[in-house]
Amino acid sequence: MKLKTKYVLYMVLLHLLILGLGYFILKENKLLFIISEVLLMISALVSVGLYRHLIQPINQLREGISAIRDRDFNTRFLPTGKKEMDELIGVYNQMMDMLREERTRQEAQHFFLEKLIYTSPTGIIILDYDGEIRQINPKAEEILGTGATDFVSQLALLKTGESRTMRLGGLNTYKVQKSNFIDRGFNRVFVMVEEVTAEIFAAERNAYGKVIRMMAHEVNNTIGPVNSIISLALGTAEIWKTGERESLKSALLVAMERNHNLNLFMRNFADLVKLSPVNKLKVDLVSLLRSLTDFMQIKAGDAGICFDLELPDEPFYILADVQQMEQVLINVVKNAVESIGSGGRVRFTLMTGKRILEITDDGPGIPDELSDQLFSPFFSTKKDGQGIGLTLVREILLNHGFHFTLKTVSKRQTVFSIRF
Repeated sequence: MKLKTKYVLYMVLLHLLILGLGYFILKENKLLFIISEVLLMISALVSVGLYRHLIQPINQLREGISAIRDRDFNTRFLPTGKKEMDELIGVYNQMMDMLREERTRQEAQHFFLEKLIYTSPTGIIILDYDGEIRQINPKAEEILGTGATDFVSQLALLKTGESRTMRLGGLNTYKVQKSNFIDRGFNRVFVMVEEVTAEIFAAERNAYGKVIRMMAHEVNNTIGPVNSIISLALGTAEIWKTGERESLKSALLVAMERNHNLNLFMRNFADLVKLSPVNKLKVDLVSLLRSLTDFMQIKAGDAGICFDLELPDEPFYILADVQQMEQVLINVVKNAVESIGSGGRVRFTLMTGKRILEITDDGPGIPDELSDQLFSPFFSTKKDGQGIGLTLVREILLNHGFHFTLKTVSKRQTVFSIRF
């Protein structure tokens, strides 16, 4: 039973009791009975007035509670002129002002934080209490692509407060830092992913550039005089006129040939360091691909490898350095042919709408443990490989600003993709 119901019931019963007692006691004296009835009516009116004054604060408190429940912090009460009531109203209005200011400040901070996360050049991933991705900003979506599940599994190995570098997609390198914040009294984990590919490539380029220049200097300074001495010896007829030193002459010729091969070996490395600036011109990629496959068809045909061309009939133009792009395509196709070995196919697919070229081979594929090292300088899966082919491809495509990937997507299906 509500408090106001109890009060009304009590006042009604009290006045009925007084009315009954007055009737039995004063029924013989009509004047006193009338006076008592008048006083009883005055008491009833006073009781109604007191009821209104007592119930008004309760109603206002109920309205205030309803406003708080509805998160409406703009509701304020006007003073009534009654001291007790005005004290309650003053406390309520002060509380609502503080709540309104606090909500405004929190909303502004929340909006700023959301905007900052959304526009951040660093990938930000917020995890839920189960370690699953709860919120992710556009940069992180771009970085992860379709590999979000694999990335989360790698994050499980990373301790909170720890950072490390990871490679996603076999080429791009990212610095991943795992941290936490307090959300409603509980720890929540968030991850920041920052791309450091350019910095690492620049450091690699600087390091192997110094090594190659030093090696080339030493090799050239050695090969030049040695070949001069050998040529002088081979050209001196008195040494060979008896015919007894033919084996020595053959050894000197082999030595000159080995020196020549060593010179070519170092020249390949030097080409990687001395890569000329990109001279971008309008190039028909369709025509370039057709001429390239015609050029390499003989070598591939000897190994029983076919080329399948899925190219448009009309030209498809890109802005590129034609000599450097030709070198890229030759290296990629050469690697695909060597990967197959014999009896296979290399498919060229040009998707003009997406501006993507895919070169797919049906070789044995790339082992998972080697995929992260494919574009590293001097790394090669071939027995006699120098490890500069894919590095040269990487440098040329990066200088052009083209995005590229190399991965085995399924059994006997390895794809080199270039997005122009």
